[in-house]
Amino acid sequence: MQVRDDYEIFIRPNQSWLKLDWRSLVEFRDLLFLLVRRDFLVKYKQTLLGPLWFLIQPLLTTVVFTVIFGSLAKMPTNGVPPVVFYLSGLTIWSYFSQCVSANSMTFILYADMFSKVFFPRLIVPLSTTTSNLIAFGVQLLSLIGFVIYFTLAGSLVHPQPIAVLILPLLVLETAVLALGFGLLFASFTARYRDLVHLISFGLQTWMYASPVIYSTSKIPARYEWLVRVNPMAPIIENFRACFLGTPFVSATATICSVALTVLIFFCGLFQYQRAERTLVDTI
Repeated sequence: MQVRDDYEIFIRPNQSWLKLDWRSLVEFRDLLFLLVRRDFLVKYKQTLLGPLWFLIQPLLTTVVFTVIFGSLAKMPTNGVPPVVFYLSGLTIWSYFSQCVSANSMTFILYADMFSKVFFPRLIVPLSTTTSNLIAFGVQLLSLIGFVIYFTLAGSLVHPQPIAVLILPLLVLETAVLALGFGLLFASFTARYRDLVHLISFGLQTWMYASPVIYSTSKIPARYEWLVRVNPMAPIIENFRACFLGTPFVSATATICSVALTVLIFFCGLFQYQRAERTLVDTI
């Protein structure tokens, strides 16, 4: 085959940051699976307990919350045993916070790879969000075990059959929301490294502002708007309701949460695609 002398190939970044190349994500699905596998194996490599830390970390936090907020502060849990009340909130919150923390450092941790190899940059945060699902699955099994125990013990724990349908939707919304925030923060931490510490502090503060250690039913009516502007609040309460039989949040609050999740995801996605074209050269 004869090639013309004036034949040239130009490789340039995608100029449209409003367009998502879904075809490339599908073509590089093998890389996605490899990164998920690597994240899972590397995270607890050379540790004594390995994947057991998936269970130990939330359980230890649950014990601390039970002692401080349950025994000392006497915070009400609507008659639900404090252990399973706090664990239900921590299970879904831990998945969210871990995804946001990890994804917010995408450009920092993968700068060398981004500058040397071509692949869809969105593969990395997608792999992190997916690999954290494994830890979430293990913690979910632990939560189910506690729910079964307290149900058989006659406590005020009443798992809802509808949870089979609602739970996957709640996990999906949490993943999308965490991915949106992670993509948004990643574009900023690449330029300003100290924001990593601010994000960690912000997530810790956000946890206490969310119904992880309390129920939204205890919030005065004049502060109900705080639930609507916090997309994680309805997720946590509905997640807890699936397992414990506590009240679900109102349809209005749930719709607001879903709308904010979609908005934040697309804002983060567009900002991430806009940043990926130039940030690698400045890291």
